[in-house]
Amino acid sequence: MMKCRLLLCSALAILAVGCGTGKEEVSYRTVCNPVDLSYRFCLDEPSRREAADPSMIVYQGEYYLFPSKSGGYFHSVDLINWDLITADNLPVEEYAPTVEEVDGNLFFTTSTGTRRVYKAIDVKKGNWELFTDSFPYDLNDPAYFRDEDGRVYLYSGCSPDQPIMGVELDKETMKPTGEMVPLMVSDRKKYGWEVPGDYNIWDNDSPWIEGAFVTKHAGKYYLQYSGPGTQFKSYCDGVYISDNPLGPFTLAHHNPFAYKPEGFANGAGHGSTFLDNYGNYWHIGTVTVSVRHMFERRLSLFPTFFDEDGEMYAYTGWGDYPMIMPEKKISSPEELFPGWMLLSYQKATEASSTLEGCPEKNAVNEDIRTWWSAKTGDKGEYLSIDLGEESQVYAIQVNFGDQDAGLFGRSGNIYYQYYIESSVDGVNWNMVVDKSDNDKDAPSDYIQLDKPVTTKYLRITNVYCPSGKFSLSGLRAFGKVDKATPVEVKDFSAIRSQNDRRKVNLTWDEVNGATGYNIRFGSAKDKLYQNYMVYSGNSLLINILNTEQTYYFTIDSFNEGGITKGTEIKEVL
Repeated sequence: MMKCRLLLCSALAILAVGCGTGKEEVSYRTVCNPVDLSYRFCLDEPSRREAADPSMIVYQGEYYLFPSKSGGYFHSVDLINWDLITADNLPVEEYAPTVEEVDGNLFFTTSTGTRRVYKAIDVKKGNWELFTDSFPYDLNDPAYFRDEDGRVYLYSGCSPDQPIMGVELDKETMKPTGEMVPLMVSDRKKYGWEVPGDYNIWDNDSPWIEGAFVTKHAGKYYLQYSGPGTQFKSYCDGVYISDNPLGPFTLAHHNPFAYKPEGFANGAGHGSTFLDNYGNYWHIGTVTVSVRHMFERRLSLFPTFFDEDGEMYAYTGWGDYPMIMPEKKISSPEELFPGWMLLSYQKATEASSTLEGCPEKNAVNEDIRTWWSAKTGDKGEYLSIDLGEESQVYAIQVNFGDQDAGLFGRSGNIYYQYYIESSVDGVNWNMVVDKSDNDKDAPSDYIQLDKPVTTKYLRITNVYCPSGKFSLSGLRAFGKVDKATPVEVKDFSAIRSQNDRRKVNLTWDEVNGATGYNIRFGSAKDKLYQNYMVYSGNSLLINILNTEQTYYFTIDSFNEGGITKGTEIKEVL
């Protein structure tokens, strides 16, 4: 019997059904990672969902998202709600698509040996034509880049031992004007984030260096690349900087620039960076599930910034909690946090039935790789959560586990129908979300309530699941509780390994009443851009350091009442 871990992902969307009993209304819209897309079931065994290697472009003021293996591409006007566009004459079953606008036209190619480039006729209707089938190179994880002067470049590379390459293209033919040149190569002995493994400890293995992408900001070229492997929680994006699109490139001081190793949905590698319609940068990257298959993956979206020194960083702190989708230019990640904390972590649960090997606790353990499953997919199967105290619930994310699903591709009957009720006493229940008639495929369904609901209990009840058993990798409730935040973490230690400068060990005294901790660290006291979430324990070994840099660390504590930021900063030479 299949080991019960998760297949899921989720998050971007807002919407809601039902009645709230709270008084406060919010004027902003929120999203929650993983991105709330209709992740397609793959066409081959085993049955699992996948989307990865995203290429995002803003074209004529609207957003187009091209991921691997999705049977099409996605379109949005607000980065919240997404619709699928199919394209029969586009190779959407290939890996790592790239798309770029050149002189008003969209061009598309993929990581494939077909050597074909396509041009959009009507991108919104999915109409494309073959532009050339004689590109002179086989491409691996290609990425287009159009400079401000109109010149076009192509980057490529996906290998454990070869560099990322680049070349200029003739924009009239979209073919190279010369030979491809090497731009960067991995060095895992110096850079811990390139060492394979969930926790970067497989030192004898070579990383897969891949997923190039270039962003230009303030006259500098930022060459982004992925490692150490798409199946690892440590999957991240590093960055090099140059004054020229083909280098030479120098490693940026802040690395990796996109990194999210823990929490519910992990990974931030092989992505693309883009500007929204308000001038805000975003990075959309790949999340690992990798239980049923190594390439079982989802997508997450992170706000991205350039500091006054030109350091590029994707902010992944609280990266799978609700995030405000801005409708203006912002200057800091703090502007996007609504203050809603996770209320469901490790809370008591009760189920209508439980399949052996898939316990109820898996629905509230903040691990996308595990899930609870009922014994059937029948109408009426349910799971309830006791939040422990009366809480104000503002949003709920439902991540489905698809236990024993035998689905492949897309069809009109792949969706979930359910409803969620609330109760203050566990006896009398009120409808909060009613999706009994839903016909939208949303495997990571994120619902921002119209008004917050005051409740102690939540219960989700199955009406219909498309195949297999009713199962949840995460039933996640977000909101506020009237309780004190935990005290500040004091007198922690951060000791760098004398034998391996890529490693640092942190220990601290557990804080009474804390749900968990967020370690913030970076290359300067005022550049603590990295985030590493810890839900249990009071120690952490981090293995991603650059051997040639000094680092600084602090630790935040948090619970359902909020976050207490650490003020003590430790220098690690």
